Amino acid sequence: MLFFFDNTICSVFPVDKHWINWVLFFNFCFQKSLKSVLSKAFHMKVTILNNIAKSGLDILEKEGFTLHQNDVLDGCSGIVLRSQNLTQEKLPKSIFGIARAGAGTNNINVEDCSQNGVIVFNTPGANANAVKEMVLCSLILGKRDLVSGNKSIDAIDIDNMDDEAVMKEIEGMKKKYVGNEIKNKNLTVIGLGAIGSLVAEHAIQLGMNVTGYDPGLTVETALRLPSSIRMAKSLEDSFKDAEYISLHIPLVPDTKEIINNKLIAKLNKSVLINFSRGGIVCEESLLEGLDQNFLYKYVTDFPTKKLINRVRSKKDVVIFPHLGASTTESEINCAEMACSQLADFLKKGKIVNSVNFPNISSEKVSKHRIYFSNMNEPGIISKVADVLAQENINIDEFVNKSRNNLASNIIDSDDDITPRILDKLMKIKGVTNARLCY
Repeated sequence: MLFFFDNTICSVFPVDKHWINWVLFFNFCFQKSLKSVLSKAFHMKVTILNNIAKSGLDILEKEGFTLHQNDVLDGCSGIVLRSQNLTQEKLPKSIFGIARAGAGTNNINVEDCSQNGVIVFNTPGANANAVKEMVLCSLILGKRDLVSGNKSIDAIDIDNMDDEAVMKEIEGMKKKYVGNEIKNKNLTVIGLGAIGSLVAEHAIQLGMNVTGYDPGLTVETALRLPSSIRMAKSLEDSFKDAEYISLHIPLVPDTKEIINNKLIAKLNKSVLINFSRGGIVCEESLLEGLDQNFLYKYVTDFPTKKLINRVRSKKDVVIFPHLGASTTESEINCAEMACSQLADFLKKGKIVNSVNFPNISSEKVSKHRIYFSNMNEPGIISKVADVLAQENINIDEFVNKSRNNLASNIIDSDDDITPRILDKLMKIKGVTNARLCY
């Protein structure tokens, strides 16, 4: 009979020296293997794409992650990015999570990530105030041509004029730039999430009559909305009598070109504001609507060649170079939120604000934690439990959360988890990822 104390062997019976050497060797290999998997769990690399605020990167470094500021993804466990396009990128199997410092994730192949157990995070609400301020600015610019008025100052030949002549010239320009106030005007807000609800609230404070439409409105969000907001029953209903429309919905297959001829034809010299995604608005319908005076002006953050040509020939389109969330405060908020979420997931298996997998969390109850993801199908959980039982792993806590066809799981145990156990879990049909957190 043999007893192990660290790397020392004690025996109550005489044992051949060769056998002792072999046992020592296998024990050494086991310990080395265990240290290897624990080392990987504790010393992870994260690739940083784009310019991410230092305060966010500091969070990752403080948590012990090694940061790589390049495009090399092999060997890295996570990615933090803003706008870099990963839709065509073949992700290595080492990647467990991607954190987008912003709300939209159309630059990431979310479907492919879901099939491979890669968690995709975004940062809803982190840039909400910045975008809200841009929308409020656009509401005013919609029917007050302040941009052209400002540019006209540059055209004055002041070299041959005194101050009195300059002022006379400027006074003569004012007639061309008479506009309309937004007070008492009708605003429709499509999408009442973090940004849309703020826009609605502050537009009401500015004296606007606000109608909202959001088919996915949650009870929590509804309770935060001002009581004076009118809720439309349908998208078509929300366009009725709208003088200003602000879009705050994601670009998904169901919303692609959802703003089309049919809806635009319901308007009368209205202002359309789009700080969500360019593909939500059908560009051909938009240009036709401007030509037919259904729309008075289009304000957007998403330039295209056709829209830029329109700006050069008309004054009914205002384009910004994707500045909606471009504030120091917003970039810091998004970076800190994205990096914190990724760190919590990689170290603890905690998921918050994932666009593809369900939220999951659990307080530490044991020495070791396994996180695994799987397709939400019958029989997979029992197979995982069978593997752990076969390996004499006692489960102290098992947390399972599902969302549509995907599931997230946390298993805590005081027993040592070897790479062999993780490999056996990965071989279960329907398990898309499995790793040791600690």
